[in-house]
Amino acid sequence: MSVTQSQAVSAAFDAIAARYDETFTSSMIGQAQRSAVWGELATTFRAGERVLEIGCGTGIDACFLAERGVQVVACDASSEMIQMLTRRVEHTGLENLVQPRVLGAEHIASLQPHELFDGAFSNFGAINCVEDLGKLANDLAQCLKPGATALLCWMGPYCLWEQSWYLLQGRRDKAFRRLKREGVQARIADGVFVHIHYPSVEFLTRVFALAFRLKSVRGIGVAVPPSYLENWAHRHPNLLQICERVDSWLGRCPGTRLLGDHVLVRLQRERRFGGD
Repeated sequence: MSVTQSQAVSAAFDAIAARYDETFTSSMIGQAQRSAVWGELATTFRAGERVLEIGCGTGIDACFLAERGVQVVACDASSEMIQMLTRRVEHTGLENLVQPRVLGAEHIASLQPHELFDGAFSNFGAINCVEDLGKLANDLAQCLKPGATALLCWMGPYCLWEQSWYLLQGRRDKAFRRLKREGVQARIADGVFVHIHYPSVEFLTRVFALAFRLKSVRGIGVAVPPSYLENWAHRHPNLLQICERVDSWLGRCPGTRLLGDHVLVRLQRERRFGGD
C-alpha cells in the first residue's frame, strides 16, 4: 500500500471513529454479526496467551478477549480509533491486558516482537483495505509462533443479501460491486470513501499458502443482513432474531457459507516457514 493510500485509509477511519460504536458496534445487526465472531474468538484464544489484533477499531473485540485473560496488542491505522480504544480500556480497567498501537496492517512487520505471538485476528474487513495481501501474509507469519492460529474476518465477493437487495431496486452496479477485480470506492460514511477489495477465500488461501494452512471457513451474515439494512432490522426485530439463529447453520454449510456479508477463516501458521 502506498503512503498516500495508507494516509487516505487512516483519514477515512479517523472521520468515522467518534460515531463507529453508535452506527455499527451497538447496532442490532452489528451485535448479531459480532456475536458469531466472538464465539470463534472465545474458543480459539485462551487466558495467558498474547494475541495480535489487526484493525482493532474502537477495541470492542480486544476488550472481549482481555476480559477473558487474553493479552492483546491492538493495532489500527486510525489514531482516532486508537483514542477511542484507549478510553474504553481505561474505563474497563484492562490497561494491563490491552496495548493500543497506531499501526496499519501493512506495517505490522515493524512490531519486531521479542516474543512471537500465540495468535492473531482481524475482524470486519480491515484486510479489505490492504493492497498487498502477500506482504501481509509474510509479515504475519514472521510475528506468529509455529502452529499459531490466525482468524481473519473480511468481506468476500459474494453477499446474497446485498445482491438480492440491490437487484430488487434495479441497481446492478451496487449488486455486483464486490466482483470488480480492481476494487471499488466504498462509502463508509457521508462524504467518506475508501478504496477496498473483496478477495475470495480461494484467493486469500492461495496468497497465504506459503506460511499458513486453511483449517476452516465460516460465513458471517449469510442470513443476517449487512449493516446498512439497520432500519430494516429495527422494523423487523423478531425476523432478525430468526435470521441470527439460521445464520449459525447456513454459515457452516459448504454451499452457503461463502454467501455472507463477511467470511471468517481459521488459518494455522505452518510449523516450518522461512527461518524456522
